[in-house]
Amino acid sequence: MAEEYKIKVQNITKEYDLFKTQSEKLKSFFALNRKEVPHFWSLMGVSLTVKAGETLGLIGVNGSGKSTLSNIISGIIPQTTGTVDVKGDTSIIAIGAGLRGNLTGLENIRLKALMQGLTNPEIDALMDDIVSFADIGDFLYQPVKSYSSGMKSRLGFSIAVHVNPDILIIDEALSVGDDTFYQKCLDKINEFKAEKKTIVFVSHSLKQVEMMCDRVAWIHYGTLHQIGETDEVVGDYRKFTKWFKGLTKKEKQQFQLKMKQDQKNFDVEAFQNEITEARQKAEPDNPHVASDVKRDLYGSVISEKMSKPNIILTWAVLILVLFFCAVNVSGHSLTEIIKNPIRIVQPTHTLHVPDQVNQIK
Repeated sequence: MAEEYKIKVQNITKEYDLFKTQSEKLKSFFALNRKEVPHFWSLMGVSLTVKAGETLGLIGVNGSGKSTLSNIISGIIPQTTGTVDVKGDTSIIAIGAGLRGNLTGLENIRLKALMQGLTNPEIDALMDDIVSFADIGDFLYQPVKSYSSGMKSRLGFSIAVHVNPDILIIDEALSVGDDTFYQKCLDKINEFKAEKKTIVFVSHSLKQVEMMCDRVAWIHYGTLHQIGETDEVVGDYRKFTKWFKGLTKKEKQQFQLKMKQDQKNFDVEAFQNEITEARQKAEPDNPHVASDVKRDLYGSVISEKMSKPNIILTWAVLILVLFFCAVNVSGHSLTEIIKNPIRIVQPTHTLHVPDQVNQIK
């Protein structure tokens, strides 16, 4: 019998286009880029599972893809390839995550709770507890854009833990705030652990990770470098950080440059071929391995660019709109233009006055 899990991600990649201007971004959306836009792969084939009732820590240096992975699991952003199977409702806690800057704290509470599927009566019943836990005073009635990072974290954490999610994702939310609020957060997290809720905990604080997590995944420049028991993975990560700190400034720069270059040079087609070859060896009698792998990688992906049929449809609609505008400007009827298309570039100089105007005269 397969082990029960709450979260399972397989062969997850995430690509970002490094646009220099907004026009480049727009051209890419409509597939108009003639020159190659540089790419950066934040994740390069990450696969892992989180068991029901488990607290999994995500550690790694800045820019390794920890927050990207947590955002994909929570459904905030789509993956480029791979499958994400999440059994239950997720609630992510990150500084300012999901908060609308122009809305007040009170309005954000209602909005986020509604987005989590709560009804207005349910939100009203929870409102006092949320407000009390956040403890941001009169700022509750001010726009969130005026909040400090600590206040945003307080409000976001309070909303997330009170909507009672199946899966709680905490992304550096305990790195800000005073000791009193930090202790409140720890107590609430321990309540969730006692209730056997599943938690994904992203943090740079190894002490917090050791205190809270059952297992740890070390995300290293877009790859899953190691996953296992907390003591083992955290111990190996400490050895790496000690080694890195011992390098000279030039050696550090060279190491980071190489790792970032690897993320730019990642070949998703080669990655797909590797998976296909491995599966073909495991399933030698399956003639559909290649199509199965392609479906697994792209079948559940939401494209962030227009598909070819949509591009064709968009251009067709644009051409029709321009055509009818030209017909209108020409002063000729549509029937006349269809019979004699050259008339569209020969506008009439006769001003046709409506009959109603002549009657007034």
